[in-house]
Amino acid sequence: MSDKMKGMTASAPALIAKEDIPEILPILPLRNSVFFPGGVLPLAVGRQKTIALIKDAVRDDQVIGVVTQRRAEEEDPGAADLHAMGTVARIVKLLKMGEDNYSLVVQGLARFRVLDLIQEQPYLKARVEAIEDKTPVDDVEVQALAINLKKLAREVIELMPELPAAAIELVESITHPGHLADLIAANVDVPIDEKQAVLETVDLKARMKLVLELLNRKREVLKLSNKIDSQVKGEMSKTQREYYLRQQLKAIKEELGEIGEEEEELDELGERLKKAGLTPEIEKVANKELARLKSIPTASSEYTVARTYLEWIADLPWAKASPDNLDLDNALTVLDRDHYDLEKIKKRILEYLAVRKLKNDMRGPILCFVGPPGVGKTSLGHSIAEALGRKFVRLSLGGVRDEAEIRGHRRTYVGALPGRIIQSMKKAGTNNPVMMLDEIDKLGADFRGDPSAALLEVLDPEQNFSFSDHYLDVPFDLSTVMFIATANQLDPVPGPLRDRMEILELSGYTFEEKSHIARKHLIPKQLKEHGLGVDNLEISEEALIQTVTAYTREAGVRALERRIADIARAVAVDVAKGSKIKRTIDKAELEIILGPEKYYSEVSQRTEVPGVATGMAWTPSGGDLLFIETTKMSGKGLLTLTGQLGDVMKESAQAALSYLRTKSSAVGIPVNFLEKQDIHIHFPAGGIPKDGPSAGVTIFTALTSLFTGIRVRGDTCMTGECTLRGLVLPVGGIKEKVLAAHRGGIKRVILPERNRKDLLEVPEQARRELEFVFANHMEEVLQAALETSPFTAAKAKGGSGGGEGSEETPVTETPMAVKTPEVRA
Repeated sequence: MSDKMKGMTASAPALIAKEDIPEILPILPLRNSVFFPGGVLPLAVGRQKTIALIKDAVRDDQVIGVVTQRRAEEEDPGAADLHAMGTVARIVKLLKMGEDNYSLVVQGLARFRVLDLIQEQPYLKARVEAIEDKTPVDDVEVQALAINLKKLAREVIELMPELPAAAIELVESITHPGHLADLIAANVDVPIDEKQAVLETVDLKARMKLVLELLNRKREVLKLSNKIDSQVKGEMSKTQREYYLRQQLKAIKEELGEIGEEEEELDELGERLKKAGLTPEIEKVANKELARLKSIPTASSEYTVARTYLEWIADLPWAKASPDNLDLDNALTVLDRDHYDLEKIKKRILEYLAVRKLKNDMRGPILCFVGPPGVGKTSLGHSIAEALGRKFVRLSLGGVRDEAEIRGHRRTYVGALPGRIIQSMKKAGTNNPVMMLDEIDKLGADFRGDPSAALLEVLDPEQNFSFSDHYLDVPFDLSTVMFIATANQLDPVPGPLRDRMEILELSGYTFEEKSHIARKHLIPKQLKEHGLGVDNLEISEEALIQTVTAYTREAGVRALERRIADIARAVAVDVAKGSKIKRTIDKAELEIILGPEKYYSEVSQRTEVPGVATGMAWTPSGGDLLFIETTKMSGKGLLTLTGQLGDVMKESAQAALSYLRTKSSAVGIPVNFLEKQDIHIHFPAGGIPKDGPSAGVTIFTALTSLFTGIRVRGDTCMTGECTLRGLVLPVGGIKEKVLAAHRGGIKRVILPERNRKDLLEVPEQARRELEFVFANHMEEVLQAALETSPFTAAKAKGGSGGGEGSEETPVTETPMAVKTPEVRA
């Protein structure tokens, strides 16, 4: 029963005579409650139709009909939305609480039945039929039922200490059986439909029996509640209190024959596990965990842990795979559409598709794209996924230092979750996505473990069919996933991890390739991003070439895209002001938008004096030119090296100087040239660490130029390792170095003879526009690099250096590297 007795009076209800009830009544729809004859009910009114009804009723002093809605959320109920039985009521009090907001008190008079609805505007009106109790109140059975009702009501009130003691006196004072039944039905806490059933029961005996049934059920629920209360008495923590409330709710629902919400959810979880396609081994583990979950109290912390674990098991794509699009022509079309050149990558993808088409159970390849920033490594992953028709997920590994990021945390930890690999599989929704492991060379390691070691199992085709995540603690098959890793450089990647991947190198672009990429991809993209169209902006060919050569100098195209965005923003201002004229950007206007040129060829200026030579370096961002400056001064033969150099580069300088001393007479330098002179060798850009053996040739050439006074050719650069016997040994990074020379305006490149084969990887444009000189011995380098030969005609005939150049020497693949402080400090 409710905590208020709904304003019922103790005397017989103020009934209205049947003949005083009009045949047509205005109908007031009532939500979330049932109004009984003899009751007094306060109502808050806000609907416009109801406001119009009560105004007319008060003005004309007429009774109204109160009928309960079938659905409480219905704002404008019609005939089908109202119950057929209602209560005739009189408005006792009306207060205006605000604009379009009234409060009124109504008194129930008698039952009535709606025959038909005759009006809907401005409020509802219906033709009604008055209803009277059919059983006389002096019937013996009616009196016996009244006694039982009062007895049960007393028991229920006693079981509810929140009700006032006066409630018992009120029930005892009621003499009219119909009034008693309506009073109890109005105040007992049962669903609206059951209260409406009491209202619609015209026969007095049947109505009283129905109320007896409702009251008896309420008594049993209260007894059970008190029993539970006695079992969980005592000092309770917050968690115990929640548990107690949940147990009460569970007991009440079981007594009412209703299934608890938790049980429904667990049954639904069980169905999801059945449909997840689990292997027998994993299904056994899941079913065991589900059975344990059902026995854990919902308030326990273990309940949440177990349920979250099963949710992960149910959500993972154990058997759901997307079909591969094995159309090779379609794949090539997609790759060509999104990326220019990159023939080696496209060829590898087509090979995979061809083998996949012939052999249906092929495992996914594990590729590693290595190259400078901005050459399209990450965007290639999207194109490959689209070409294959697979889902694409990207996993950024930059800065990851915790092994648990890869393998997950064990469930013993609070807030444990699976690792990023399993999280990405859930995100993909299929067990064969294209998964990109971005920036794999930026992984770190500390006291929390080595994430690169955790990746060994992920990227091993012989092991990843049973990848074990610490959180799941059951094997997950990753063998059908196509892994693509990206890196700017391979040096930081551990050898065992590198051995598990197929390395595909992406070098920088030539000017021609950058122009093509800008026309086909970058300009349309920036026009779209800035709300422009082809009828608003056009960049001339000369302006585009000028942007590529004079405003950017990089291996990739990110800086080029930013410059194009600068141009687009400048045009967007004019368009936003209302300009309809198509703006064509030429070289003159380019300088107005982008400012003065930022890059120009300084090779000829650097080599205007003897003692300066141009070398080539490999960096994580592509190749670069490296100027080596030498000078001499009075001293005692000391050698000074500056420019933040590594040990290998310092040793190269020592070796070059030693070889120069052995060949001093051959190039016209006094034998004792170091007795009264100090040498200073400087590598500009001293803030950047430098190391590697490939500067030996350049250092020797610069020293020879310094002491002979012969300048190094301004259009020439070189690379190679110099030995004490004057041999020129091969070095690595040829493609990146040659492209850097091409970008820097160099015309001639001197390379070791054994690096001739590496030119096959250099783009055709660079090979066509550069002259290559291949050398086995340092004498050949000097002949090609200096403006005039330092050797005498007689020694040139004798072939200084003897046959030293014919000796076999080991091949050195280590490139000279200019490394950023972020990589190696």
